[in-house]
Amino acid sequence: MRRTAGTGRAFALMLVLTGAAGLLASWIITIDKFKLLENPAFVPGCSLNPVVACGNVMKSDQAAAFGFPNPMLGLVAYGIVICVGMSLLAGAAFPGWYWLTFEAGCLFGIGFVSWLQFESLYRINALCLWCCLAWVATIIMFWYVTSFNVLNGFLPAPEALKAFLAEFTWVLPLLHIGIVGMLILTRWWDFWTS
Repeated sequence: MRRTAGTGRAFALMLVLTGAAGLLASWIITIDKFKLLENPAFVPGCSLNPVVACGNVMKSDQAAAFGFPNPMLGLVAYGIVICVGMSLLAGAAFPGWYWLTFEAGCLFGIGFVSWLQFESLYRINALCLWCCLAWVATIIMFWYVTSFNVLNGFLPAPEALKAFLAEFTWVLPLLHIGIVGMLILTRWWDFWTS
């Protein structure tokens, strides 16, 4: 295992951009949530139709899974991702424990996002476009950070997997996002095609 690892510019920029996308989504959802708390009749700008109904998502119990609005967690988490990306752009190299801690955060993020996707599609029965942006950012971030940790020996993996990730990491987030897109498409197929 390598003791420390920095990254190339592309990986660092990916972290900055996905962190910024998640932060933007979290910021807008937080502002709309405060407006909704002030005025229960407030309709967020991204509430476009019965399916794309951000207000319905924001009013749900799932929108405050830990007792406070979920996007407030995103403000912190995505801010950390941006800081890590900027540090890497500046030439930082981090020890293995740091990368594994970052991996744990990404794993929590993908798990939480997957739960929110399920709840949104099958319990709340509505989509929030800003949430979808955060989902995409988290999916991309998770797969690339995991690939980085495998390729640098911080996560053990067989050589075949390392060879695949060295060449085709991009396939995993693309496939993951495609599956989520198909679930959304099939969940509201009648609405999209009518």
